[in-house]
Order: sequence, then structure tokens, then C-alpha cells
Amino acid sequence: MTVEVIAIGGYEEVGKNMTAVKVGEDVIIFDMGIHLDRISIHEDTDIDRMHSLDLIERGVIPDDTLMKDVDGKVKGIVFSHGHLDHIGAVAKLAHRYDAPIIGTPYTTALIEKQIKGERKFKVNNPIRPLNPGSKIKLSKDITLEFVQSTHSIPQAVFPVLHTSEGIIVYALDFKFDNHQKVSPPPDYNRLRELGRKGVLALIVETTNAINYTETRTYSEKVARIILEDLMKRAFKGQKEGMIVTTFSSHIERIQTIADIAKDSNREILFLGRSMERFCGIAQNLGILKLPQNAYVYGSPKAVNKALMKAEDDRDQYLLVTTGHQGEPDALLPRIASARTPFNVKKGDNVIFSAPIIPNPTNAANRHILESKLKANGARIYANAHVSGHAGREDHRDFLRMLRPKHIIPAHGELEMLVAYGELAEEEGYRIGNNVHILRNAQAQVFNGD
Repeated sequence: MTVEVIAIGGYEEVGKNMTAVKVGEDVIIFDMGIHLDRISIHEDTDIDRMHSLDLIERGVIPDDTLMKDVDGKVKGIVFSHGHLDHIGAVAKLAHRYDAPIIGTPYTTALIEKQIKGERKFKVNNPIRPLNPGSKIKLSKDITLEFVQSTHSIPQAVFPVLHTSEGIIVYALDFKFDNHQKVSPPPDYNRLRELGRKGVLALIVETTNAINYTETRTYSEKVARIILEDLMKRAFKGQKEGMIVTTFSSHIERIQTIADIAKDSNREILFLGRSMERFCGIAQNLGILKLPQNAYVYGSPKAVNKALMKAEDDRDQYLLVTTGHQGEPDALLPRIASARTPFNVKKGDNVIFSAPIIPNPTNAANRHILESKLKANGARIYANAHVSGHAGREDHRDFLRMLRPKHIIPAHGELEMLVAYGELAEEEGYRIGNNVHILRNAQAQVFNGD
């Protein structure tokens, strides 16, 4: 019996992640993500109302039409975590497969929300939440295990396939963080156990593989210290406004911001539809615990009403917004462009708790955003942030834990995949031998022996 790894999306770009693993006649699909950059390029893209084939043509979602030529039965659609570059295409693609959708409770709750907003297709796949540390049998020869991981979103896991031909580990995306508030540390002991049992193949992200300066990724504890220092200084006796902008899905960071501000004299306003979606689900599941002086507003009417209050008494409020990439229609860029009831004034503090996601569009939008904020007299504090992705030395430790026979780098452009291959070569692997650089629509076949 052979094992085949099929690269569907995410092997030529950062985004639209989707991989299929075929073991004999059984197929498991990992992730169905979107390419966020392509949505920015095609400004008229309304995903909920568009056909999957149109979105494939625009490069927004993975081209899974190649699955028609895969001779096998899909037994499960498995999601590693709830970021849109991993779950964003589920409502467009999952209905094509007679298989359950499987993810952690937080991830499946986000998927259900995604499906509920779909306007083009009816998605009736059964949804099965699976807790980290648990297993589920998908076929006679395949058992799925979720191994605890950490990332910049709650309940991220390493999906692991136990097959008759060996163990396959899917590691998109992760970091090694022992000091998160809302997530326990990764299960290092289980990873080492898997390594001793024998890992046939590791499919692994390459986000920081090319970043030679970030050899290890710092813990969220570091981000907490930075934010606490910046925010508490600004709280002391200042009458100016304060805005913190971060990822709405980064519940760990949201919790940190709320905890720092809970003893201040300011109400904490989490603003925007995505803030309401991610925070609301996290609160319902008991993952996020906001203090009494924190409020979440999602609808445009509610957001504008909150901003009107903050405009009149700016020293009484902390605004937490989206828009750190400078996306023109996100809340912070609209505030900077005087398109909301709240206007930035001289001395207002703006803290960016997010990096610039590296592409020319984001860099240009962020530059415009910061220029507008500065022109209005804002004091800007950039990059109060730590990465959610493993650094090079974290990857080295990961390889030494798992000791996989084969490595398939994923989640990146060609130079990122090759950089990971070069790192693996330092650990005794060889590109073209047991490190396999794939492109979208390519496959790698290997035997379990």
C-alpha cells in the first residue's frame, strides 16, 4: 500500500492551504483556506455570493478540481486551526465531498459561522468537534489524533494520521509557547513518542524558515510585557485617546489587552464585525474572559455609537480595532481618514500589536495609514508583537523530536520551501531525496517501508 501526498494549495503562496493524503483507497483532506492577498487585489470579490470556479480562477481559493482524478474515497476534512487561510474556503469546497468536517471546538464553531454566511452553496457535511489530545477512527486503516499545539489562535493542533503505512504529521501552523494564557503548552512528550514510533512524513509550514534573524520565536509572555509597559505608561494621568490594533482572531492577545486595561479608569471597546465574531465564539466556549469594563460591538451602528462616546471623552476609553495592515475599509484606516465619529487628535496613542504581513500591498497600505495618523498628531508605537510561527531553531527542535523519514515543506512561496529544505539538510536530510519540494497540483508518493 502506498501513501500519496497531494499539494492542492499553499505550495506556491502564503495562503489557500489545502493538502490531501491518500492511503490506499482512503483520502484525508487537510484545510481549505483562502488567499487573502487575492481578495485585496480583486476588490469586487464578494466570497459569500461567488461560485467556487470563479474564485479558483481568481486565485482566491485552492483549485481542488484535480481531486476528480484522485482514485479514492474522502474519509474526512480535517482543519488544523481557525485562521481564514485554513478555513476560509470550507463553504465553497466541502460540499463536494461526502465526508465529515473535523476540527477542535473553537475551529468548528468558526467553520459553522463561515458556512452560515454562505449564499451560493448548501453545505450539509456533518461537523465533528475533536478536542486536543483525542483520537477518532476515520477508516479501517486510518486514525486521526489531535496533538496539542500553540499558535496565534486558540485550540490549534497538530493533526496526526496513524495509518497502516506509518504516521503522517500535518504541522500548519505552530509555534512553541509555554506561557500562553488561554492555551496550554504544546504536548512535547507526545511529539517525542510519535518520533519513537516512527513518523513516515511531516508536512510542515515554512513561514519563518527564511527569517535568519528570528531563530526562536518569543513567547506571548514577551508581547504581554511590551503591551503592559506601553499601555500603563499611557494610562498614567494622560487625557489623550488610546487605540490598540491587533488581529481579531488573536484571542490570546485580546485577553492580554483586556487584562492590562481592566484596572484602568477606561472602558475597553472591542470594535468591528470580526472582533465580534472571534471574541463572541471564544467567550461562549469559555476561552476568553473579558472584565466588566469591556464591551464588544460589531454592527456599524453600534460601532459608530461607541466611537461617538469615545470622541467626547477620549480619556475614558480604550479602543481595540482591526485594520493594522491599513486595509482601506477596516476600522483604523477609516478612523485615520476621518470617516468615523472618532477623530485622531494630537497626542493620541496608537499601538500596533501586529506586524506588517510582508507583501507590497500591505506595506503600501500600512505606510499610508501611519502617515495619516502622524499627520493628525498621533504617537505611534509599532510592532508590540511576537510571531505566531516557529523560528528556525524551533523547527530544528521539531525535526529532532519527530525524526520523520520524509519532509514536505508547505505554506509558502518557493524560496520559503527551499529555505526549509536547506535547514533540513543541516539536520542530515537531502532535497530531492527525503525532502520533497512540491508545487500546487503536484504529488509525492512513497512507501511505508
